Amino acid sequence: MDILAHGLWAGLGARALARRRPVPPRIAIAVVVMAVLPDLIHLLPVLAWTLGGAGTAAELWRYAIALPGQEPGMPEWVGTAAHHLHCSLHSGLLALPVTLVLWRWRAGLGLPLAGWWSHILIDVLTHSSEYYPSPVLYPLTYRGFDGLAWNTPWFMAANYAALACCAAWLRRR
Repeated sequence: MDILAHGLWAGLGARALARRRPVPPRIAIAVVVMAVLPDLIHLLPVLAWTLGGAGTAAELWRYAIALPGQEPGMPEWVGTAAHHLHCSLHSGLLALPVTLVLWRWRAGLGLPLAGWWSHILIDVLTHSSEYYPSPVLYPLTYRGFDGLAWNTPWFMAANYAALACCAAWLRRR
């Protein structure tokens, strides 16, 4: 799913939960941040390459919106680092121990971590085998579930319509 939709769904989830129990604004913001971070952090190697002078802002942008196989040319270390960060942040096998440790250390982190889990779950279902499949079992395998590609035009329209309907419903109640 696109980054904006991840943030909006997480925000709506926090708002829905706030109808049942208090959710401080800083926690709601943390939920949204954690829901978008997996798609931002894996850009760091590309950003470092760009800021180091070898890449350009245009190449960073092309990478951020690239279709599979159409990523701009870049050094192997950049592509490899970005790929492994993407895999790590979309892996349920890696998110589980991180969640358990952080939740045990500080229970208040549970809700923000739910934002990360929402990202993983949504991406498992909204990425096809041809469109950056989410490797939920990484590092055991790079394979991902063959879901529906989120960039399919009718799906994007339906997704944003569902977001608008949910927002309107939450606003009315």
